[in-house]
Parts: sequence; C-alpha cells; structure tokens
Amino acid sequence: MSLTTTSTAIVKTDRASRYGKQLVAHLGRRSIGSWDETHATGTLDIDDNAVRVTITCKPDTLNITIATDDSNFATFEDVIARHLERFSARDPLDVHWIRSGQ
Repeated sequence: MSLTTTSTAIVKTDRASRYGKQLVAHLGRRSIGSWDETHATGTLDIDDNAVRVTITCKPDTLNITIATDDSNFATFEDVIARHLERFSARDPLDVHWIRSGQ
C-alpha cells in the first residue's frame, strides 16, 4: 500500500522524548509500536498498517508525521493530538497539523 497523504505536527516542548515514548507505549497497546531510546525516535503502525506514525524528538520539539491513504485521516490526527494533550495536562502542548499530498 502506498501512503501518499501525510500530516505533520511540530510540537514545541522541552520534554519531547518523554511524550514521544509515552505516546508509542500507550497507542502501541492497540497497534504495533516501537521506540528507540538511543535516537529518541519511534513508529506506530495502526489499523493493519494502513497508518504509519513516525515520531522524532529534538531538544525543543516533538515532530510527528502521519502517513496514510485512509479516508478517516482527520480521526488519526485527532486521536494523537488528544492523547498528547491529555499526557501534558500540567504543561499543555499545542498540536497543529499541516497536511500534504492530498
């Protein structure tokens, strides 16, 4: 399957690795997730691999990219954003998606 639509969020935080790891661990319960502690990167394969989420942590940003051809694209953006916002209740994160490939 070709994943031609992407959406990217660059979230400002000095706790990127913490939130990235937490996101992969939590959503990985219902999908296939992996986290590389050394490189502070992770992936999630959701919905029988129809959706690929790539997470890259930088010192001051959490970079998230969703790739899919799924017609429910907005649902995946919403799920990831809601989880991050809930994880960061004490230090609210602002998650905005920018789509390409449509």
